[in-house]
Amino acid sequence: MAEIIAFIGLGNMGSGMAANLIKNGFDVRAFDLAEEALARAEAAGAIRAASAADAASTADVVVTMLPTGKHVAAVYNDEIFAAAKAGALFLDCSTIDISTARRTIASALDKGFAMADAPVSGGIGAANGGTLTFMVGGQEDAFIRAKPILSAMGKKVIHAGGAGSGQAAKICNNMLLGATMVATSEAFAMAEKLGLDPQIFYDISSVSSGQSWSMTSYCPLPGVGPKTPADNDYQGGFAIALMLKDLKLALDAASSVNASVPMGAQAESLYQVLANKGEGGRDFSYVIQLLS
Repeated sequence: MAEIIAFIGLGNMGSGMAANLIKNGFDVRAFDLAEEALARAEAAGAIRAASAADAASTADVVVTMLPTGKHVAAVYNDEIFAAAKAGALFLDCSTIDISTARRTIASALDKGFAMADAPVSGGIGAANGGTLTFMVGGQEDAFIRAKPILSAMGKKVIHAGGAGSGQAAKICNNMLLGATMVATSEAFAMAEKLGLDPQIFYDISSVSSGQSWSMTSYCPLPGVGPKTPADNDYQGGFAIALMLKDLKLALDAASSVNASVPMGAQAESLYQVLANKGEGGRDFSYVIQLLS
C-alpha cells in the first residue's frame, strides 16, 4: 500500500512536485493558503486538506515547500508536530537558513519523529518534469526512508551529511550559480562590444576553458545556445527575487563561519539593484541587461 504523503506549500515548485508524487502512485493530501494552488492540486489528483495540521494528521510522510525559515518553523511548531502520527517522516524541501533547519530537525527528533532538510535544484521546469536534484541533510535512517519519495520527484537524491547539510549545499551551489551567471553575462556583453558575433563567441567559449552551465545550458542572450528564459523575455525560470534570497542566505552563512565570499557578495549587490528596479519577477539571467 502506498504511503500517504502530506504536501504543504503548493507554489510554483510545490505544485509540480506534488503532481509527480501522485503520478508515481503516492496518495497526497495537499494544503496551501492559496485557493488557486489547492484547486490545481485537486485537479492533479490530490485530496484537499483544511489545514497543515489536517494534512499531516493521517500522513506517513510530510513534505513542506515554504518561502522562508520563519514559515517552516511556524508550520512545524504550531501545527505539524502536534498533529502528526507517531514516527512520521518530515521532509522540508524549502530553501531556508541553516540554523532554522537544524533547530527544526532537532525538535522533530526530540519528539520522536524523523526529519531531513532536502532543498532542491533545477527550477520550475525540473519540478514539473520530475528531474530535480535533492540535497539531503539528516541522519542516515531518515535519508534511506526519504530517498524513494524524493526519487519520485527528482533524478538525483544526494545525502549531503547531517542536519542542515542540504541547506549548506544548496546555498553554496546557488552562490556559485549567481556569480557564474554574472561573469557569463559580463563576457557576452564585452564580446559584443568588441565586435564579436554572440553566436560565434558561444561556439568558441562553450568548448573552451570559459565554458560553464550558465553559458551552455542557460545562456543569458536570446537566440544563442539552447532555448532559455532569455528567449521568452526573461520570464519563467528562476526569478531574481529567489536568487537574491539565496544569495542573502549564503552571505549570512558565510558571515557565521568567517568565510570570504567577495564574488558572492558582488553578485548579491547586482541582483539587489535589479530587485530595486522592480525586476524581481524576471529570470536571474536578466542580469545581463544591467551589464550591457
